[in-house]
Amino acid sequence: MHLGFLPVNLEEVKEAGWERPDFVYVTGDAYVDHSSFGPAIISRVLEAHGFKVAMCPQPDWHDENSVAVCGEPRLGFLISAGNMDSMVNHYTVNKKPRSEDYYSPGGKRGSRPDYATIVYCNLIRKRFGKIPVLIGGIEASLRRLGHYDYWQDKLRRSILMDSGADILMYGMGELSVVRIAIALDQGVPVSEITDVPGTVYKTRDISSLAGSITLPDFDELLKSREKYAESFGIQYRNMDHITGKVLTEKYGENRYIVQNPPMRPLTMEEMDQVYELPYQNAWHPMYDEAGGIPALQEIKFSLVSNRGCFGGCSFCALAFHQGRCVQVRSHDSLIREAEKMTQDKDFKGYIHDVGGPTANFRHPSCEKQLKYGVCPDKQCLFPRPCPNLKADHTDYVALLRKLRALPGVKKVFVRSGIRFDYIMADPDRTILKELCEHHISGQLRVAPEHVSDRVLSLMGKPGNDVYKAFVREFDRVNKTTGKKQYVVPYLISSHPGSTMEDAIALAESVRDMGYMPEQVQDFYPTPSTISTCMYYTGLDPRTGKKVNVVKDPHEKAMQRALIQYRKPENYRLVKEALLSSHREDLIGFDRKHCLIPPRELNNTRQKGKAQGTRKDHQKQPVSKTKRKGHKP
Repeated sequence: MHLGFLPVNLEEVKEAGWERPDFVYVTGDAYVDHSSFGPAIISRVLEAHGFKVAMCPQPDWHDENSVAVCGEPRLGFLISAGNMDSMVNHYTVNKKPRSEDYYSPGGKRGSRPDYATIVYCNLIRKRFGKIPVLIGGIEASLRRLGHYDYWQDKLRRSILMDSGADILMYGMGELSVVRIAIALDQGVPVSEITDVPGTVYKTRDISSLAGSITLPDFDELLKSREKYAESFGIQYRNMDHITGKVLTEKYGENRYIVQNPPMRPLTMEEMDQVYELPYQNAWHPMYDEAGGIPALQEIKFSLVSNRGCFGGCSFCALAFHQGRCVQVRSHDSLIREAEKMTQDKDFKGYIHDVGGPTANFRHPSCEKQLKYGVCPDKQCLFPRPCPNLKADHTDYVALLRKLRALPGVKKVFVRSGIRFDYIMADPDRTILKELCEHHISGQLRVAPEHVSDRVLSLMGKPGNDVYKAFVREFDRVNKTTGKKQYVVPYLISSHPGSTMEDAIALAESVRDMGYMPEQVQDFYPTPSTISTCMYYTGLDPRTGKKVNVVKDPHEKAMQRALIQYRKPENYRLVKEALLSSHREDLIGFDRKHCLIPPRELNNTRQKGKAQGTRKDHQKQPVSKTKRKGHKP
């Protein structure tokens, strides 16, 4: 048995002195004992409460005995597809297989099945029969009720129905899983554990659920996209632990899925405890020969300082998973982790990130939220900052200063998302000055996503004027520091609401920026986001208004190509888009106005034109997106 790691087979269970584990955790990711990996957090939290947990990472889904490598657990199985939805992990937005899996040994794909949570549950049912099965993680969390599945292009039932699991834990599950574990340990049948916040369960009788909200039946959702948009809107408005109601969704004659309100957020003390558990901060040694787990290399020397996000982007699942209430760790806890980090033999003096879903959120959006919950029908930053918003970076600035002053630390980077509109809402520009002087290296990545105010409104993002004002302020601050640094925007193509006219306007904005973005994301309809609901229904679930949706692959390709119009391989798509929109004025040799020349040039000459842009932006490092803390 490898010292410090949890058992991964029956032999190691015996070496640990256990007759058998209390729980076996089956996960679609390789076993990495680090606090950015959901299975690591949940297993360590259970361990801290006295439970014995064994790990079963990436079992062979062709062999039912592969889920029995640690024996039969005393209390039940925990199942997660991993830190990502297995379908997002496997396929690009074009539904083509990805070439790599950063959560598998050596980055090789093929170590987990499609719809991994369902497959693992069925394996366990086949091998062990009626044993408690608890599911969680991002895949289960965002598929907990009837949902649109992009890969099959249809509505699917709650994952509880298809997996045969007993309980689903959604969101951040530390508190929920401990309550369930204690109940099972006390002999409570799993079918009677129905009152835990942050959980979903099946039942045939909802007569006792006073005050619950009845969602449209699943059969209604199949018949009517309007009903699905209505149901999703209700779900979205009930995602707060203070104001959220019990939701029920009917299947067939008398089967129901019941969603309890969300679990309360962790306190600062609880967050500290969770992130200071005895993680090994390493992949299991059994992966050494394969070269380890690439995903760990991305985040090993990063600090998770918060979770939750009140940003409210329509295309992001955070509101449905981590929630809108920001939770933070204390400065002391983060400093202790950083000091420990500096003792690692591989540490080179650079802390790669200090943040979370949104790096510069370090407290709830307003005091009112703590007592009354987040506003169900209002956003904190959109369309303009709420008058009650507390825009204050004092705490975050103080934290960054403490971290960069630590012995052995050369530089502290901030690489997770920065909300530029939140910075602009803060009258004190100290945070921007600190970022420019100490925490970026040449480039600051932010996410305006688009330039069309109509599209931005559907995205839940601020108007383009806010982004322009931020860029001006960023440039002003850099002039005072004497540094040549640039804002690098993330952009999304073909988001619901985006017309070809909007895509051309975005291309013109890119032209005026003076360089071609390297990172462009074609809109990806992942489960349980407002934008995905728009994509499927053609309706905004918040307002019921119709939304233009581009689904034709060729039109989507044209919208994406426009953003990177200087790439020689995009020439024909760009020209077709401009001609079809009667924008021949953008075809010509006037480089200040036109996007492309009248005729396709050879690759050498075309590349030469592309290279005639700002040199500072020629080689932009690719940042692999990571989601921290997804777990049951």
